[in-house]
Amino acid sequence: MAKLQADRQCAMEKCPEGYPLLPSEVQPSSSHPHMLKDLKTFFALIRPYQGKIWLSAVFGSIGGALTGAGLTNGVERLFSNIFSDDRALMLNEIILIAAIFPILFLIIGASNFLGAYLLHSAGLAAIRDLRVRVFDRLQLLSFAYFQNNPSGDLIARITGDTQALQITLNYVARKFITQPATIIGAAFFLILKAVQHEGVLEIYLCLMALPVVVFPIRHFSRKLSRKAVKQQEEFGGLTQNIVQNLSAAREVRAFNLEERESTRFRNRAADLYRSQMKVVKYGFSLPPVIETISSIGLSIAFVIGYYQGVAGGVFTGVFLALYFLYSAIKSLGMFAAELSKGAAALKRVEEILNQSIDVVEDPNAKPLEAANGDICFDRVDFSYDSAPVLQNVSAQISAGSICALVGPSGSGKSTFVNLVPRFFDVVKGSISIDGRDLRSIPLKDLRQQIALVSQEPVLFDDTVMENIRLGRQDATDEEVKAAAKNAFADEFIRSMDRGYDEIVGERGARLSGGQRQRIAIARAFLRSAPILILDEATSALDSESEEKIQQALSKLVIGKTVLIIAHRFSTIVSAQQILVFENGQIVDSGSHDELLANSPLYQRLYSRQA
Repeated sequence: MAKLQADRQCAMEKCPEGYPLLPSEVQPSSSHPHMLKDLKTFFALIRPYQGKIWLSAVFGSIGGALTGAGLTNGVERLFSNIFSDDRALMLNEIILIAAIFPILFLIIGASNFLGAYLLHSAGLAAIRDLRVRVFDRLQLLSFAYFQNNPSGDLIARITGDTQALQITLNYVARKFITQPATIIGAAFFLILKAVQHEGVLEIYLCLMALPVVVFPIRHFSRKLSRKAVKQQEEFGGLTQNIVQNLSAAREVRAFNLEERESTRFRNRAADLYRSQMKVVKYGFSLPPVIETISSIGLSIAFVIGYYQGVAGGVFTGVFLALYFLYSAIKSLGMFAAELSKGAAALKRVEEILNQSIDVVEDPNAKPLEAANGDICFDRVDFSYDSAPVLQNVSAQISAGSICALVGPSGSGKSTFVNLVPRFFDVVKGSISIDGRDLRSIPLKDLRQQIALVSQEPVLFDDTVMENIRLGRQDATDEEVKAAAKNAFADEFIRSMDRGYDEIVGERGARLSGGQRQRIAIARAFLRSAPILILDEATSALDSESEEKIQQALSKLVIGKTVLIIAHRFSTIVSAQQILVFENGQIVDSGSHDELLANSPLYQRLYSRQA
């Protein structure tokens, strides 16, 4: 929690703690070419590991330079000396020249391995940091963000997009280091031969083909970037389809939806396949184009070399240097394509990182050790996007009292209680606890004062013990068991094979609805907070369990401020205060008897259950 609070404060200042700012987070710029901007972004990711990058650059440069200059020089010596017409070399001289190649390849191979190993180490660490950073950011975003963004798409961004980014990062960094060194090495050899031998300079006319390569690189890179974005979006849709299906396994079978779900998934998979094939088409179309243009240049070199009378050994070295030069250019072409794919993935990840935090921690917030529980809503307005949900809502809820919220569905009851722990922030007006505005209280302190039992409690795929301990993470095993007893959960827990060490399954799938609800109520007992929110807390229980839980709740609410959302009036008739909601406003308030006598809406709602 301390880390999240630090991240929340850093997010306000656009300075995530422990991470370098990405260029897009500092100041978007349109003055630089897209490739340069993308490069700056990628190298910002690996900046914390620049020591490894520099060391990798040393090894990569050695490998690239020896490829561009060392091998070409060795080939020239081999063909000029060993395969000359006089064949006058001694055996030891021939062996010495021939030995150049295994030595060169050993050094090149070792250098390339060390360079690649260090680069991958830095790249994988950078992606690990990015995933953690995105996940931390998601912990700070409001519920509204998750309501507008499917969980499957968010999962795809954290996993699939970052995986694509990892591939790009390693490829880009490796090529950016080794290929320039290869080009420099080959160019050095070519210049040297032009100075030493007549007729070699004319061979370099074939280099005129190089500028032509730029045009297909630019064209395919633009196409590839758009197709890569589409591919990642389709992957997110496919992931969302899986998440929905797995979370609704019972409903799928109950309503015979197996064929429908299979058809939907098949269509999603087909859409993803088509997007992937478009990426493949543009990604793999570029190398043949570059190779064809390069081969034309090399063919021109053959013709010019022949008519200039260049010696065979010299021409072979020059030809090999030209080949390495063109090959490096081809790699840089693929470099641009990979960069486009990675940039598309990074764009989707950055959308999360750049998402504004709606519920912001006040840096001047004063701690709140223990609240009495007085809650005051003062002319509160709230809306989701532009749709108003609460309008000019005012209410005073005394400490230690039970306040029930009733009204038609969609009238604003759930939003009312969700504003108390600051799951959302008010648009207008204020909410206070014990006279202190919620925004002046640290979020951790505020939420420590509140226990929540929802209509559909969520259990983690962990033991019963740990699921109850979520109510207060420093609680002892004895305190957890005592809370379970108060919630009438101890008996069914001990009847399970492993008791409190039983794994409940994802979202508590191995438990019944009533059992899940009692574990959630046990959390509230364990938390023992001064404010208790009950959102249809007994709705999932059978009549026998409900009776026991009502007894437990009557004990739990003593001395606490309780907010109850209930549709069954049997659970709220004893409330000291009942707020009646309609269309986002409190239209009536009072006790059960007062409202039954004076509130037409309350009378209609009550008569439906009479």
